[in-house]
Amino acid sequence: MEPVANYKPPNRITDLVALKEHGFEVICNPRFEILPVDFAHRDNKYRAFVFLCRFIGSVNGQDYMFRKCYARGCPRNLCPHVSQAIMIANRYLQRDYKKLTDAGIQVKKRLFTLADMVVKFDEMEEERGPLLALHDYINIAKEGNEVEVEMALEFVPGVEHFANYKNKQVFLMVDFSITVLGKICHYERCLACYQADKQKQERAQTIDIANERLKILYDEFDQVSIKYEKRFFG
Repeated sequence: MEPVANYKPPNRITDLVALKEHGFEVICNPRFEILPVDFAHRDNKYRAFVFLCRFIGSVNGQDYMFRKCYARGCPRNLCPHVSQAIMIANRYLQRDYKKLTDAGIQVKKRLFTLADMVVKFDEMEEERGPLLALHDYINIAKEGNEVEVEMALEFVPGVEHFANYKNKQVFLMVDFSITVLGKICHYERCLACYQADKQKQERAQTIDIANERLKILYDEFDQVSIKYEKRFFG
């Protein structure tokens, strides 16, 4: 297999799909990580679990690896409960699997499970109700209901805890305040992250990735007439 000229490693699912559509051989093997992360958000310090997937593979024989954060969960009210985060992560993961398979990229469709959390988390008795994902609100708008979204974009520092080391990261988070059916709901997503000690090398590219994901989301908002003001990381 011929190498890719001027090869630029893919950083997003969209990149993999585009490469496949241009005739390249794309191999993709997802690997899951559930990492405890110490966040420092404004005046609040707390530990949460971040649900990550490493997409590892090759394009015409040249290796790549990128990470994508699918959800964040914790036992307190500062973010969704862990069990809810698992459901959210799996819904977005399944959307990405569909994009890959529709493009003809074979991928083993594993999902996050509650069993994955057993050794990391044992506080599962908290009362909790159903939590809608962002695309549920898009579907509500598609049905003709008025939906309005306000967004707060923030760079949130955190420390990931691996088995033998710690890794300082900066997470590009969006807090969505959604007014729908007479209620105000909050939903958050991590759109990208970079290593804190590699800010000069990674910050600009990470911002580009997060903003491209926002553009895709805004297109979906426009299609169903959701009211919002475009905002981007800068």
